[in-house]
Amino acid sequence: MKLILKGFLALSLSIAAVGTVSAAEEGTPHYPIERPHAEDWSFAGPFGTYDRGQLQRGLKVYREACSACHGLSYVAFRTLEDLGYSEAQVKTLAAEYTVMDGPDSAGDMFERAGIPSDYFPSPFANEEQAAASNNGAAPPDLSLMAKARGVERGFPTFVFDIFTQYAESGPDYVYSLLTGYTDEVPEHVSVPEGTYYNPYFISGPALAMPAPLSDGLVTYDDGSAETVDQYAKDVTAFLMWAAEPHMEARKKTGFVVLIFLVLFAGLTYLTKRKVWADTAH
Repeated sequence: MKLILKGFLALSLSIAAVGTVSAAEEGTPHYPIERPHAEDWSFAGPFGTYDRGQLQRGLKVYREACSACHGLSYVAFRTLEDLGYSEAQVKTLAAEYTVMDGPDSAGDMFERAGIPSDYFPSPFANEEQAAASNNGAAPPDLSLMAKARGVERGFPTFVFDIFTQYAESGPDYVYSLLTGYTDEVPEHVSVPEGTYYNPYFISGPALAMPAPLSDGLVTYDDGSAETVDQYAKDVTAFLMWAAEPHMEARKKTGFVVLIFLVLFAGLTYLTKRKVWADTAH
């Protein structure tokens, strides 16, 4: 059954991709030009869980490749203990950042080293400064990116999603975007000057952000492959955790609730049979 559903999904995605490209060639373009890849994620499905090793690698990719432009303003340092870090490690990591605090007794704001209760600081003082430093386009905050972005899957794909429990549209989009930069621009696509072609971008044929990842950019301590593909998967998984850190607890609670509802329905039925057993119908 699972193989059949995957076959239907692949066929549906292929048809959608062909239709999208044809529309772009014939008239009004529709974005993204190419559909995101459906990847296998450890957190997918009703029993999915986060891979702590992958999350730690993703945090490292974010800090070394993304944090110079993108903030993570809704994530507190203390929550990194959920990734497997000790309290001492979290304190050390937080202290590497400088945060604005105050006012002090004189009414002035001041800078200090971060503490676990602080949130990841923005790399820019304000949105105007962020835009001025990035070709006029302010880099978005990544705290909720994995849940805020995603490509809608039309009929009949969404029908099969009910059975496969597909809910990874955001991560699939982020991963495809990070790995989708290419210099091979189709003839019918016009790329504005100062932007970079990416057929997976949801808002146009190109975006102001250049490819943020390259092979060998980040050094892993666990021996994982230091490639663009691995970096993209790791940082995407981390961003999914950042957007939904309590996902595992939610799924466990949901499973318990379903079991309770099944038992409750059974008890209700048996009670009904008992109450009405001696009543003539």
